[in-house]
Amino acid sequence: MNRLILRYGTPVTIVILAVFSWVIYRKIADGGVGAIVLLASVAVGVWLVASFAFIFLWPRITVAGFKRAILRRGMGGGPIPVNTLYAAQESPSQSASGGSVLATGADDLIYLGGWLDVRREPRVLHVPEMPGRYYSVQFTDATSGADFAYVGTRATGTGAGAFFLCARGWAGTTPPGMTRIELPHGTALVIGRVFVSDEADRPTAFALAQRIRVAASGR
Repeated sequence: MNRLILRYGTPVTIVILAVFSWVIYRKIADGGVGAIVLLASVAVGVWLVASFAFIFLWPRITVAGFKRAILRRGMGGGPIPVNTLYAAQESPSQSASGGSVLATGADDLIYLGGWLDVRREPRVLHVPEMPGRYYSVQFTDATSGADFAYVGTRATGTGAGAFFLCARGWAGTTPPGMTRIELPHGTALVIGRVFVSDEADRPTAFALAQRIRVAASGR
């Protein structure tokens, strides 16, 4: 859906405006001033409704697109099961020809991704020690499209850690030594990034990315 909008949005808009301009021209030529006012009122109403719908629905459409891509095609290694993170070793430019979800990323990063659903039971995000290396794990709400939490160099440091992932308002106790992260609506898109200094460093960065994983809360 997003690709269709980006590809055809401009020509479709031009066609709609051209048709609208032609209708107004014909009404003016026929002396239909009242019809023009009515048409303008309808156009403004449609614009307001469409703008509200776009602002409300676009984040959901975008996140849903990532969800479908992750669960159906994955990031180069096939479908990624729910509550599983997959790290892609190849760079975005290397994967672009295959239409991968990574195609718009940066080549100096190892990307990993997955779809979380903790509505039934919590999960735990495990991250390894990342001495002197930038990394981040981003959590995006499936309903609002907002990034609500980060784990990584800037947010939590480079030390190894475990993060308890649960739905908002979960009544259980957070295990000792874990940082609690609540998912506002119980599901989230997860995108991770691990810095790659050069191609010789890519295997090391990839090995670290593979150690960023989601496990059952008892593991």
